Amino acid sequence: MTLFSCKALERRANGRTLLGPLDLTIEPGRIIAILGHNGSGKSTLLKALARQESPDAGDIRFLGRAIRTWSARDFARKLAWLPQNPTAAPGMTLHDLVGLGRFPWHGLLGQRSTQDRIACDEAMALTGTSAFADQLDDTLSGGERQRGWIAMLLAQGAEVMLLDEPVSALDIAHQVEVMELLRRLNRQRGISVIMVLQDLNLAMGWCDEAIALHGGRLAAHSPIEELHDAGLLKRLYGLEMEAITWRGSRLMMPRRFFESETATP
Repeated sequence: MTLFSCKALERRANGRTLLGPLDLTIEPGRIIAILGHNGSGKSTLLKALARQESPDAGDIRFLGRAIRTWSARDFARKLAWLPQNPTAAPGMTLHDLVGLGRFPWHGLLGQRSTQDRIACDEAMALTGTSAFADQLDDTLSGGERQRGWIAMLLAQGAEVMLLDEPVSALDIAHQVEVMELLRRLNRQRGISVIMVLQDLNLAMGWCDEAIALHGGRLAAHSPIEELHDAGLLKRLYGLEMEAITWRGSRLMMPRRFFESETATP
């Protein structure tokens, strides 16, 4: 079944069109990067898919149903959402944070069951955060905290994860760690992952598809390999790009980088 289907989707604010009109179909089981320049509508699209913002026009269908017809609890049992800057959780242990992911299953005042505890323990094991279970969230490193938030999404039991720039605040080692984790969850657990990324080469290294936006409109929706197109990247980012091959992988770099290297005495 199709994961998302968008028809004539639009989002407007202050007399300006932020997104659309946009037609888009997303199939399940993939890791998909939403790419584009700042202000291209990446986060706006992701928030519309996550039901964090309502479109001003058009229609979104999730798993074949109009997205607005899903109850909040049923929707959360299927889809987990992580914003760019998650709300801080001072004074809360990682175990308690992960436990919040079980809310769609037992409600605010519901008693946590054995199944809830198993789901949380499994989520922390899968994300490599079990050793930090009793540590306060605000004492963890950036990479540990981000894996903890992903553990919370896993505990939620959702089949789909929507992530807004999940690695933008991390150093390169932790970026790779989180991207490898998401790829493992996708390949081993079948979780569909849709995320906004700023780094083109991270997308090329770990994602299956790209949704590329420019000025709020759909510029491309293709397998990730098709982003090795200098013309498309020039339209997206306004830069001349050039492909390099390193250890069997193709990377895209601004042509200015090579020109500056050549000009160096």
